[in-house]
Amino acid sequence: MHLTQIKKALPDFITQKHDFFIEDRIHSNADKKPIICGMQPKAGDVVMQTNDYLSLNSNETIKNAHIRAIQENDESLLMSGVFLLGSDKNPAFETKLAQLTGFESCLVSQSGWTANVNLLQAICNKDTNVYIDFFAHASLWEGARIAGAKLHPFMHNNTRHLARQIKRNGPGIILVDSIYSTTGTIAPLVDLVSISYEQECALVVDESHSLGTHGPKGAGLVAELGLTAHVDFITASLAKTFSYRAGAILANKKTAYCIPMVAYPAIFSSAMLPYEMKRLDTTLDVIVKSDERRATLQSSAEYLNRALRKIGFDIRSESQIFGLDTGDAPNTLKIRNFFESHGIFGSIFCPPATPNGKHILRFSINAEHTREELDRVIHVCQQAWDNPELIFD
Repeated sequence: MHLTQIKKALPDFITQKHDFFIEDRIHSNADKKPIICGMQPKAGDVVMQTNDYLSLNSNETIKNAHIRAIQENDESLLMSGVFLLGSDKNPAFETKLAQLTGFESCLVSQSGWTANVNLLQAICNKDTNVYIDFFAHASLWEGARIAGAKLHPFMHNNTRHLARQIKRNGPGIILVDSIYSTTGTIAPLVDLVSISYEQECALVVDESHSLGTHGPKGAGLVAELGLTAHVDFITASLAKTFSYRAGAILANKKTAYCIPMVAYPAIFSSAMLPYEMKRLDTTLDVIVKSDERRATLQSSAEYLNRALRKIGFDIRSESQIFGLDTGDAPNTLKIRNFFESHGIFGSIFCPPATPNGKHILRFSINAEHTREELDRVIHVCQQAWDNPELIFD
């Protein structure tokens, strides 16, 4: 028998695991598809799925700078970033982002996920207490887990619960998002800074959804609140307002120097390429000059927030992100189909991004959504609210 004629079967334990997830998350739905996969938007529909909050994806200045950088680049830097540690000069983007946010150093990684894992591997070990908001991004949870730290979750934005946890277990590291990606709520950063001082903790703030949209020249929510000197570390995904796939760590010089030597994603992944850094550098220049877009985004968010509250929705959002609680999968599927059939497209969040039975339909505003489009969203939301077959928790 020739091995080339035989297709090896997967072991039963792998097949059983696949079958479980397919049944649990796909076949159990009425349309036999993943609940996040609905219709495709048509011309004229209102799409509120992207995190490109300042609408920079098609910016001609950024695209042209990226193209020129690709054409002009002759360097082959397909190597781990650890081999670049001896360089005397940091990429211009890292220097400029550090200056904008008020930190000593910036280190760019391949994604927001790797930024958080890199940082936590560099500042945690098995004896470190890590206090994490229950709604914090999965990359923060995973980074602490990979580092072997002792995880202590606290109730969302509940600083009293956090303080009790620290008093019980001892000093450590506090992990929060500035703006939470499913609900649009904002972390109580002033109180968190106070607790970090009182309890001798380090504070990490993930600014993925506020860097570029908040603060002076887009410096972020920490800067807007005047807390830069009191926050130890900031991380961010640059796949949101920066409209590109990368991540950033804002830190002190010593931490930034250590990360490429101790954090596995930094050591065992290829470094960002020069033309990618040039694109990010140009994007930052555009963001700094985008006060009008930031003002439009804030105005639109406030307008939609007032309207949804008036309808009756329990809106927790304090930002450009709106989450409608849709309950279990069957009800969520009906709500998703209702909105999409009326030309309104949001994003469904389901397990593992949310707890079982706690699905969310998220709408994200960007700077180019018109008042007419927002009014269409409000109109369909009113129709959905009045529909007895749809339930909003």
